[in-house]
Amino acid sequence: MKRHSLLALLDAYTPENGEEENMYLDMIEFIRKNPDCFKRTLLEGHITASGWVLSADKKSVLLMHHFKLNRWFQPGGHCDGDPDVKSVALKEVWEETGIKDLILAKEGIFDIDIHTIPARKDIPEHLHYDVRFAFQSDKDQQIAVNSESLDVKWIPVSEVAKYNDSESIMRMVRKTISL
Repeated sequence: MKRHSLLALLDAYTPENGEEENMYLDMIEFIRKNPDCFKRTLLEGHITASGWVLSADKKSVLLMHHFKLNRWFQPGGHCDGDPDVKSVALKEVWEETGIKDLILAKEGIFDIDIHTIPARKDIPEHLHYDVRFAFQSDKDQQIAVNSESLDVKWIPVSEVAKYNDSESIMRMVRKTISL
């Protein structure tokens, strides 16, 4: 069963108490109830994967200014049927930033988040069940902006709140400090 590898990753993960812990339990329930959880054709929601890319010294993070949402986020996207969420996160980082040479900053899942994606065109409002991995990269790698972003740049971790102060992002900032 495709979902077992993700459920095993989640079983090895300890979420923060409070909101992330509730999302963790909701994500496990969603995965167990939905065999097609990795496909975006599941209209109520689907699993996504993203990468929190830190500089080698862990003092900066690579964020993209999302074209459709007009906000700064970590790179990530749809699994499109692929249950290997870490590979999906790596692929999304490369596609959205041009960064290829990455190493894990932390084994296993770094963070999880469930967030609502607004309706647009023929796609109803739905949930993204995002599985996040922490990577490290050399800041000297060339960055490439693609059609999904207005900009991509390294931002000092201490200044992330100026770009996006959502709890989802700030939770990863807090976790970065303890890496």
